Amino acid sequence: MNEINIIENKISLYSSFANDTYNLEIYTPDCPVPENGFPAIFVLDGSSHFQLAADVVRLQHIRHTKTGVHPSIVIGIAHQDEDRRNKRFRDFTALSDQVVFPDRMKGKIPDIYGGAEQFLKFIDHELFPEMNKHFFINQEKRTLFGHSLGGYFTLYASVHSPSLFDTYLACSPSIWWNDYELKSYIEKTLDVQNNRAQRRQLFVGEKEGFMVEDAKHLQQLFQQYNYDCKLYIAPDENHASVVPTIMSRAIRFASI
Repeated sequence: MNEINIIENKISLYSSFANDTYNLEIYTPDCPVPENGFPAIFVLDGSSHFQLAADVVRLQHIRHTKTGVHPSIVIGIAHQDEDRRNKRFRDFTALSDQVVFPDRMKGKIPDIYGGAEQFLKFIDHELFPEMNKHFFINQEKRTLFGHSLGGYFTLYASVHSPSLFDTYLACSPSIWWNDYELKSYIEKTLDVQNNRAQRRQLFVGEKEGFMVEDAKHLQQLFQQYNYDCKLYIAPDENHASVVPTIMSRAIRFASI
């Protein structure tokens, strides 16, 4: 049974697809509801990034003509504390017959992975309907934000289920997962799709080493197939520091 606390905008939501319960936090702007509903920004790893995203909207939407940040609902999706690391690998990575791990993963290989399709079904068939029951959301203005493995999942979703969101924000995406399988999947998928209305922006810290080149190559790949994909490289930032520095820019992009 879902535990709803609308007063505090906190929800525990069970997923039959993932067979797990997620903690959700929701920020709603204190202003009149737009005619078509509020845009909604869905933030993966909500326990780490929800409050930051919510504060960006809360502090800037009042002067949106200057900041470019419009009033939006922010929804943080968080794994519960128990075994959070393995659950991220489970939900944010695609199913594959064989998984190749880089040498740097030795001693850190996850126990479970490959549940991205089930997590997408959770978002589409369980999370969206639950949010729509309680909040007036503009169905044409939904954004997904993810960092690291969450960034990988964001890009996976953008080609696997492109109509779920209209904007995809991938920060420091783990493109390296399973020997760069995402690039191969994109090459096989984009040339047969016609969902070019969706927008993508990649973010990466200048000091993230190989991930900078990975992001550049992926942007070029999307553009090769005439898909909208922008890239911002944050000066002087690394994998741990990049999210706070780009969040305002990311939400401003989503508000366009």
